[in-house]
Amino acid sequence: MKRPDKGAPERSSGRRDFLKLAAISGPVAAAAVASGGASAEAAEPDLSSDKMQDTAHTRAYLDSARF
Repeated sequence: MKRPDKGAPERSSGRRDFLKLAAISGPVAAAAVASGGASAEAAEPDLSSDKMQDTAHTRAYLDSARF
């Protein structure tokens, strides 16, 4: 008896999609790095105080931690 041909298994299409994505993501990442972009400068911390620094990210954290 001959087995019926079921075609490619479902897993192979997932593997194929992953390989396509992996092949595309390398050049895209290289182009993003090569394009430069705006660089941000770090703010100088106020070391004269022993308290927590009042910055935008500490305010955002405190706002998100409120109940």
